[in-house]
Amino acid sequence: MAANMSSSLVMRIVSASVAVSNRASQIIRDVMRKGDLGIVEKGKNDLQTEADRSAQRCIVASLHKQFPKVSIFGEEQLGPEKIPADFIELGFSEEVLNHKCPKFLEDVKDEQIVIWVDPLDGTAEYTQGFLDHVTVLIGIAVDGHAVGGVINQPFYNYQDKSKVMGRCIWGVCQLGAYGFTREVLPEDKLILTTSRSHSNRMVTEAIEALNPTEVVRVGGAGHKVLLLIEGKVHAYIFATKGCKKWDTCAPEAILHAVGGTLTDMFGITMSYGPQVKRLNAGGVLATTSNHQYFVSKVPEHVLENLEKSESPEPLPDGVCLRGDNKNCLGEVREEPETEQQPEQQMEQQVQQQEEVPGSPKGSESPSSDSGVAKENLDTKL
Repeated sequence: MAANMSSSLVMRIVSASVAVSNRASQIIRDVMRKGDLGIVEKGKNDLQTEADRSAQRCIVASLHKQFPKVSIFGEEQLGPEKIPADFIELGFSEEVLNHKCPKFLEDVKDEQIVIWVDPLDGTAEYTQGFLDHVTVLIGIAVDGHAVGGVINQPFYNYQDKSKVMGRCIWGVCQLGAYGFTREVLPEDKLILTTSRSHSNRMVTEAIEALNPTEVVRVGGAGHKVLLLIEGKVHAYIFATKGCKKWDTCAPEAILHAVGGTLTDMFGITMSYGPQVKRLNAGGVLATTSNHQYFVSKVPEHVLENLEKSESPEPLPDGVCLRGDNKNCLGEVREEPETEQQPEQQMEQQVQQQEEVPGSPKGSESPSSDSGVAKENLDTKL
């Protein structure tokens, strides 16, 4: 479908990102089907496959062709190479373009936008056969703020031959998020998610400080945030310096679009501008509610091993993208206002999950991949 040029630039980019994420997902499945993953080691516990390389070439080349003035950063460092013609996807998602752009994004210009691309988030899991952990991430930032994102799961439903494989979740701040089904978390539990393969003592101690009833260890930042927005966990805790901007831009935008919050472990909103450091040196903390409570529980000695993030400048007219609508810049870590409240009552507040806008409880949201059925993700190790 050709894009309606009357649509805003941001909505056209999100629409094109949905289309190209589907093409990249097909490339990732094709590499797996052929059997030769072309694995190389970029560093310790850091793999790259032919699927990573080909998917990034597909995404970056396609988006650059359509939006040549927009800055695009991909995870993989790739040399110049002729891009196969069938890697170029110039289509658009009609579903996205049918939505009205939020007012604060209507007049955004090319130079205000940065696109962050992780062509295959969860590479280790891809090579080990944990295919439902794998995602394609395309995040759209405006003036340093994550405002739109796409999370594509190439292998969703891969174990059920009767269902269509793959699905695409997308979202825009102040519009909503689409392509998933919201579940209801049990009120008598505190379920957290964290890294399956990149944990350390600081991560463990940050989690232990919250005294969870269950910890779900899975691969990929995109996959972990999906567990949040689908109502499978209460929070995502990663109290170390492992993540990069392309890991969190798309998930942050979608999480904010449904009323959640993603910051570093200090509670500081991260900037996604063109000049920022790629490393998320302050760690990652993502929640669907009660974000400041989780921030308040991070041990001080854990924070001493992290660095406070660079925050973006505030958006015009006091627009706030974070779901808690408090401390949008998060420039200082505040002590919780309810510190005198009993611990048990605080835990009860954490366990109360609000219905997510854009994805009605018990129903299925619109998706660019029609006919997607609700299915629990396999989080067993």
